[in-house]
Amino acid sequence: MMEASQPPPPADWLISMVKADLARIVHDTHGGFSHEEASQLVDLILDKIKSALLSGESVKLAGFGSFRVVTRKPRLGHNPQTKAPIQLGPRKQVTFRPSRLLDF
Repeated sequence: MMEASQPPPPADWLISMVKADLARIVHDTHGGFSHEEASQLVDLILDKIKSALLSGESVKLAGFGSFRVVTRKPRLGHNPQTKAPIQLGPRKQVTFRPSRLLDF
């Protein structure tokens, strides 16, 4: 958590990494993969993570963090156009908890 006395993060800190960036890193780090193979590898890993979460499993990546699916309680919401109250049912959501090894 940032303290009030710290300066704001640099502007480039807010840039997002996308799948293509991960594939490029795999290709650059492990020269035996073509760009297409590296992209397929990243897709395979993400598909395995998604299928595990969809089946209700948690996914733990040592030194990075863990993903799990939680069920949110039903709650009262409001229609934004009519302001009428509506009951929203329970829903599932993926949560991420970073590893303690990630020093934020």
